[in-house]
Amino acid sequence: MKRYDAVVIGAGHNGLTNAAYLAKAGLDVLVVEKNDYIGGAAVSRELHQGWIYSNCSYVCSMMRQALHRDLDLARHGLLLVPYLGTVNFADDGRTLISYHDEEAAYLELKRHSRHDADAMFRFHADLTRYSQLIRKTLLRTPPDPTSFKPRDIRELLFLAKQFWSLGEHELYEYIRFFTLSAADFLEDYFETDLVKQTMASAGIIGTALGVYSPGSSYILLHHVMGDVDGNIGAWGLARGGMGAISNALASAFCGFGGSIRTEAPVDRVLVRGGSAYGVVLESGEEILANIVVSNLDAKRTFTQIVDRDDLAPEIYERARHFKIRGSSGKVNVALSGMPKFLNVPDNPYINRGGQAFTGSMETMERAYDCWKRGHWSDDPFIESVIPSAWDPTVAPPGQHWMSNFIQYCPAELADGPWTAEKRDQFGQTVINKIERHSPGFKDLIVHMEVRTPREIEEEVGLTAGNIFQGELTIDQLLFNRPFPGYAQYRMPIKRMYMCGSSTHPGGGVSSACGANAAREILLDLKKPNTVPEDDFYDE
Repeated sequence: MKRYDAVVIGAGHNGLTNAAYLAKAGLDVLVVEKNDYIGGAAVSRELHQGWIYSNCSYVCSMMRQALHRDLDLARHGLLLVPYLGTVNFADDGRTLISYHDEEAAYLELKRHSRHDADAMFRFHADLTRYSQLIRKTLLRTPPDPTSFKPRDIRELLFLAKQFWSLGEHELYEYIRFFTLSAADFLEDYFETDLVKQTMASAGIIGTALGVYSPGSSYILLHHVMGDVDGNIGAWGLARGGMGAISNALASAFCGFGGSIRTEAPVDRVLVRGGSAYGVVLESGEEILANIVVSNLDAKRTFTQIVDRDDLAPEIYERARHFKIRGSSGKVNVALSGMPKFLNVPDNPYINRGGQAFTGSMETMERAYDCWKRGHWSDDPFIESVIPSAWDPTVAPPGQHWMSNFIQYCPAELADGPWTAEKRDQFGQTVINKIERHSPGFKDLIVHMEVRTPREIEEEVGLTAGNIFQGELTIDQLLFNRPFPGYAQYRMPIKRMYMCGSSTHPGGGVSSACGANAAREILLDLKKPNTVPEDDFYDE
């Protein structure tokens, strides 16, 4: 029986990144994937003839450009293009357009408040400065603060140096920032509710937090710490949908001699004498490997594919209590034409941006309250984008598709399990809200696909449909992710590693988790490191 150097469980973007760097170092690597397609949540699928949906993840910003260039993903077909701002819709009919152009953005803000127009520069400057500290850790292994190993001490000193660079006053403000809600943080800058709700929406995307929840301000950083084509804080769309990212990574991996098997769900990891030596597929087939790498989330890895008897009791309990509550839904809509929105200029520039149906701070908080009680809101927060406005490959000529991301959608309902009827009712709620701001929208619908956390978990394998593979709260960041003592991609089982978003730096399509894990694996195998260092456009 053939024995691989490494088997990677899950062909999501982090699993493919990890496999690519292991294969680049000369290892014989196999990726096994339960679905008949690759990509995990970063996929493009023709779920209606002629329309290509990015049916889970839909925009990209966090992709580390150093990895993009090193793996030559452009040669493998990947093109990322920044999109041009967002239109925010309030309950009272007002709109605020966040233009990509600074002058246009200033004039639009000034239309609502001169004070807020001036404050926006200070807000973005402060947020960018805070994010720079996090950006510098993305392609680094978190230190173990309890270790006295030289490498951990060096990393702790590196972190300390970054913090000291802020200065005394700014350091106090930075520490305070991590404890604040998004709403409280924004109160320091803005006076207009419309501006505050526009900015606050970025603090709740994919989280089990509300705009008034302590700690939600940190999520704001995830929306400015990325870059597209050197534009710091920009968000981008992938030509051909998000699956283009996964396909490019897979192409690079196979170019290094790696192989992928689809329709190969893993039942359990083979362990003998405290060391992993392969996997067993649900079919009963055994695949032997010198090391095993899991791209699954921490809860699924430790409680489902690893035998409980192979783990210390405290590890199993930590995994079982790992915070991974689902809070997001998705509605993908094929349209016969471009929708027209109220109180928005009718021009292609606007259409090439996004739409945020926030309503108000209170509307978002009420939606959060509904989620806490096991219901979806009749007035949800929706973040939308129409990729076909610039990418002709994802819809038939003259027609479009619209991606709608919804906060909040509970993984478990108070009135019993999700059913097809409840799923359709949830989807109709989303359409009803869009219709309020775009009369005639319903008449444009050709096809609609609704995804609750249940569908996301069943198809993609994200526990409870949590898009970050675990909540991004302070107790689950850096050396606490997934939990203390196991934040350096090594599992408590020898020759077994983790490379998914349950590890540092967390969720988002960044490839950083997979690359960081590959670096640690190569270090343990005493192989030359093939993972590049990060680079920064803000230095």
